[in-house]
Amino acid sequence: MATRKDGTTPGSSATARRAAPRGGATRTARPPARGTSAVPADGLVVGDVPVTARVAGALLALAGLVGAVAVFPGYLVVGGEPLSLATGPLDVLVALVTPLVALAVGVLTALGRVPRFGLAYAAVAGGLGTGRLLIELYQGTASTTRPGVEVLAGDLVVTSTVVTGAGWVLGVVALALTVLAGVVAVLAWGRTVMEDGGALDALRPALAGSAVLLAAVAALCLALPAADVPDGLVTDPATGLVTVVTTEGPRALLERPGLALLGGLVLAAGLLLCAGVAASLRPRLAAVGGLLALAVVVLQAGLSGWRDALHSTDLDWTVPGIGLLLLGIAAVGLAVLAWRWQPGPGRPAVEDDEPEDLRRL
Repeated sequence: MATRKDGTTPGSSATARRAAPRGGATRTARPPARGTSAVPADGLVVGDVPVTARVAGALLALAGLVGAVAVFPGYLVVGGEPLSLATGPLDVLVALVTPLVALAVGVLTALGRVPRFGLAYAAVAGGLGTGRLLIELYQGTASTTRPGVEVLAGDLVVTSTVVTGAGWVLGVVALALTVLAGVVAVLAWGRTVMEDGGALDALRPALAGSAVLLAAVAALCLALPAADVPDGLVTDPATGLVTVVTTEGPRALLERPGLALLGGLVLAAGLLLCAGVAASLRPRLAAVGGLLALAVVVLQAGLSGWRDALHSTDLDWTVPGIGLLLLGIAAVGLAVLAWRWQPGPGRPAVEDDEPEDLRRL
């Protein structure tokens, strides 16, 4: 083959010029651009579970167990009439919702499984349990100081005399254990290592806003009776005139004195505070635990109002009671959404020909 004077074969210089990059600089091959695949799983990392976290779980499980047992003994004796939370299958099912969930989450936490999930549940349940404990103490000890019409265990009663039973005592112990579990959970939070890839971060602002709005409406619904006495209609036989007769019903939560008023205010403030905090907890399962505790409290209140309306023929289910049930279901939906949320596909990679500063963006 013929060669030129510079020692190159014909066509080789053109080929070399075409192979060389512009400017004479040699560029290394880059891997192919990534496609728009879905973001991978969170990659949950759990460290050593401290003893305080396991203690918080054990206290929460004990609270659930005591609360489940408290359903069956006598609750209160009001005006000589014994009251019980277990007068039928529906009453038992409604009363066992909160204790069984607390028992399951507490056992899971005591075993060291997904600890921040259980700690978040215990912290929120303990904070909301403080208001419920004050209300329960009022019903069993101080409600006779200002007698009035109340709905207790599904019955419409007048709190002229109140004698506590074993069920009430066990219920108070269960609430006190829940509050104690919440305190220990807060102490154990910073020592518990549990983190993920942050797949829920993009949804947290919307989740927090929805939870706070839900909690605000729930607090308004709790301020009014979930089951109330309907007004009566009386017809005058002489004139045929129909008159509305207002019947005294149960007092609203914020109309009660002393411990009940304080408990209602603490419960309303706790709903708003816990709703905002729960959605910001890390990792994802911690937010799920906090939202689940909030949902259980609201759902329990809605189911109790429904049970009261079905239990007594003197009571009607009110709009706030229906609202509490719907809000409880919506809160459960928020917890499920936080648990199952998956972010959308990632952005495609930036082309290699773009400047370096644009690729960094």
